[in-house]
Amino acid sequence: MNRSTSRLSLALAIIASLGNASARGQSLHVERSVIVVGDDQWDWTQARTAYVPDRKLCVTTMSRTAKAGAHGYHDVYRVVSHDQGATWSEPVPIPALRRALQDDGYEVVAGDLWPTLHNVSGRILVTGKTFNFADGVKENFLRERVSYAVIQPGSLACGPLELLEMPRLDHDRKPIMAPNAGCHQRVDLSNGDVLLPVRYQRDPKRRVYVSVVAKCQFDGHKLEYLEHGSEHSIPRGRGLYEPSLAELHGEYFLTMRADDDAYVAKGSDGIHFGDHRPWTFDDGKSLGSYHTQQHWVKLKGKLYLVYTRRGANNDHIMRHRAPLFIGQVDPATLSVIRATEQVLVPENHATLGNSGVCVLSDREVWVTVAEGRVTQGKRSGEPNRVILAKITAPSGSRNGPRDE
Repeated sequence: MNRSTSRLSLALAIIASLGNASARGQSLHVERSVIVVGDDQWDWTQARTAYVPDRKLCVTTMSRTAKAGAHGYHDVYRVVSHDQGATWSEPVPIPALRRALQDDGYEVVAGDLWPTLHNVSGRILVTGKTFNFADGVKENFLRERVSYAVIQPGSLACGPLELLEMPRLDHDRKPIMAPNAGCHQRVDLSNGDVLLPVRYQRDPKRRVYVSVVAKCQFDGHKLEYLEHGSEHSIPRGRGLYEPSLAELHGEYFLTMRADDDAYVAKGSDGIHFGDHRPWTFDDGKSLGSYHTQQHWVKLKGKLYLVYTRRGANNDHIMRHRAPLFIGQVDPATLSVIRATEQVLVPENHATLGNSGVCVLSDREVWVTVAEGRVTQGKRSGEPNRVILAKITAPSGSRNGPRDE
């Protein structure tokens, strides 16, 4: 579990730069650390963490990615912790999720992965998408599929990359083309069924996405589509995509990315939702999040949104994807309560848009995020970092922190 002296020294210096102390007087206690750093050749991207409570096991998966270009995804790696994230193992590749050459000349690799413990089966179900590169170079979006793999918590063995079979047509009798679940936050039901957000396109010539939630059956080995509900899109940009789902007090909430905004919808059964609307603060003004993901955090019966936005002295950051914020959501009005907003991870000349949420308990949630675009700013030449933000309620509040 111990790193080399030089790597440990670098990590400690980075932790100090993050401002590891919690934000005093604010609603949530945030404790930041660094899981791993990149190197001169590769970045770590799409890092997300799963927690297995009976083994005190934390597993973070991440993609080894070329520094140049947007989608230079290669093999998937993992790091593990057995001490609540105090220390982490060195990254090791997951053999079953290596980038592989197919018979048709395409190189295919899983990516945008989100690992989460499936409580009923006791397995870590990793969901995401496939990236497909003709001759190892040119990405073909139309070949994307919903991908998944299963990790055994005991041995950490990962099964093969599998593909979810989706229906050929949607409810409007339009084709379901290039479906994927990359970066999508799911909800698992008490009976073991999985509510998995999926996006797809209807026209091979126009990458305008439709977002749905697919109810699936999972037996610990195979993920099978059962049905999906309402279909959400807008007629501009790339439609609505990268949907993420949360449940609170029997209601379900769906947040979706758009090129020029971010949208939210609410429903009662996890697959059917009312009309989607742009995200706003509780004063009616736009949230300012656009062209990137938002995800959900639940703590002590309250719902929070993790997001990036404009208007934070961050015009130098691509698509304003830093700092990473968290704010409490009003479930009735589907708005973010402005007075509750706080910085989850500070801006440091890198993007922070592609985060993941890991639930440890109703009083503790982690957000894992890998820095992006480090090579394009003032930190050019530095390695990127995978940052872990541990979130609890502050001491003395009605929501109280975890027991010590």
